[in-house]
Amino acid sequence: MTELETKKASIIKHSRSDFSLSEARKSINDLFQPNPIIYWADFIVSWGVGIACFRAVRQLELFSWQQIACFLVSSLLFYRLAMFIHELVHIRSGTFNGYRFAWNLLVGIPFLMPTFVYYTHLDHHRRKHYGTDKDGEYLPLGSRNRWYIIAFIASSFVVPFLAVFRFLILTPLTWISPKFRDWCIQHVSSMIIDPTYIRPLPTKQALRTIRLQEFMCFLWCLGMGVGALTVGGYPYPVLIQAYCTGVFLLTINAIRTLGAHRWRNDVGEMTFIEQLTDSVNYPKRAWVTEIWGPTGTRYHSLHHLFPSLPYHSMPEAHKRLMEMLPEDSPYRETNEVTLTATLTDLWHRSKQFEKTGETVGAAIADQEAEENLVVNKTLFTGPQ
Repeated sequence: MTELETKKASIIKHSRSDFSLSEARKSINDLFQPNPIIYWADFIVSWGVGIACFRAVRQLELFSWQQIACFLVSSLLFYRLAMFIHELVHIRSGTFNGYRFAWNLLVGIPFLMPTFVYYTHLDHHRRKHYGTDKDGEYLPLGSRNRWYIIAFIASSFVVPFLAVFRFLILTPLTWISPKFRDWCIQHVSSMIIDPTYIRPLPTKQALRTIRLQEFMCFLWCLGMGVGALTVGGYPYPVLIQAYCTGVFLLTINAIRTLGAHRWRNDVGEMTFIEQLTDSVNYPKRAWVTEIWGPTGTRYHSLHHLFPSLPYHSMPEAHKRLMEMLPEDSPYRETNEVTLTATLTDLWHRSKQFEKTGETVGAAIADQEAEENLVVNKTLFTGPQ
């Protein structure tokens, strides 16, 4: 009997109420070490091909199929590169330092999304913060007007301008006024979806990192601005293409985000199982899901279960958990086949809320949550 079969037999013999988070972790314990070779290879190839296709776009006939193909390839690869910010936030601090530097230099600064703007993502994973006003990455979209969903996607056309304004105009002002600097950090320095979210002020060490990274973004914006004013007509096609690419990245990420959760919570703190089942996995059709959900983001429920699991280990980890978990495990409820199904469900629940003030399936979801809590007192019970 192999080691994997032994672990599976050991877990299956337990009843559902006896299965714990620690046992689940043991079954995939060998998958938690990030492989720097995979990270670097993925990064170098994606960046190299992406840059080559980005440059080719301006050299090809306007609106030719070759130009459109190069635009799509470069945009999708830049999107993949951008999503590595999610991995960097979860990789243990003090490791992958060379990779962090290279990513910020070649992606974070040029894309105006240095790693400091995503530090707040960790609040999204804190058990007592998820889905509350302390979680800037959550809104109860299932119990909101559909215009919230439309506005969220439409914001992709505005965010590039806001990012330039943040780093080119507001950054120098933070050097003059410490009070204004604190305001900027709290209100306009985070990648979030809740506009009312207030970011906690950083430690002195984190502040040094923030000021360095935002200064580099300021220099990048200043250089692009000076180039546009002095070189003549050349920079303008680059800036137009950069804007179109940015809108493409933000739009596809907004759609991915809408499908990452059920967005059911509007009552405050959620239990761990409620958080788990509020998140969604897309394990099938990898040839499609890996395009819009790269670097493990298509396994969002698995990521909430084990946030430190590296992206290259997620397919194997999901496979093992599906083989070993009881048939009535809540984890199995997190799987969807297509993003379209999740988005359609969200749209219908939002539409129903407009008509009745109640979310479709809310009562059923509450009942299922209560049943899960009763039957699964120790299932996936982790530190609070």
